[in-house]
Amino acid sequence: MSRVEVDRDRCVGSGVCESLAPAVFELDDDGVLVVHSSEPDEGQLDAVRDAVQSCPTRALSLTE
Repeated sequence: MSRVEVDRDRCVGSGVCESLAPAVFELDDDGVLVVHSSEPDEGQLDAVRDAVQSCPTRALSLTE
């Protein structure tokens, strides 16, 4: 099972992850990242991988 982790010290709330995987990531009204599914299902993994690779501050990681 894959697991998404966020380094809160690095996250700047750019929203790239939300735009690439909106079912998994969302920025709240204060710009804080909310992870809706820390263990995304198989159908979400490609989008989550794209989000992890595209994060400008490398705040996201995916353990598979």
